[in-house]
Amino acid sequence: MLAAGAQDKTALLGAVGYVIIAIAVFDVAKFLIEEEVVQSREKQTASEARLSLTKFISTIAIAVFLEALVTVFRVSTDNVAEMLYPTFLLVAGTLLVLGLGAFQRLSAAVEERVEGGSAPGGE
Repeated sequence: MLAAGAQDKTALLGAVGYVIIAIAVFDVAKFLIEEEVVQSREKQTASEARLSLTKFISTIAIAVFLEALVTVFRVSTDNVAEMLYPTFLLVAGTLLVLGLGAFQRLSAAVEERVEGGSAPGGE
């Protein structure tokens, strides 16, 4: 009876993991259709490109964090010694969000400088 309950829990966590991956793939496909088909034009400003990239990276980061969370639950029920993979997923997601934050900060500062007229080159 106990083994059947553990198998049910493992199967449920596996199913949740697959649903998360499916939703992430669907969201990325939706993003690509919106960007490439519906708005089939080049980005006019740097802020448009920054917002587009932010939306894409945010979707990927959410999928990574959700997969890490499901993997933590799955591994913690089976073998706690295998927590290295979920830990790497959490670290990768954190680095992804921190990198996105640094990109946002730097690109916003550059956009502000360019729009303010202090861009090198005399514009």
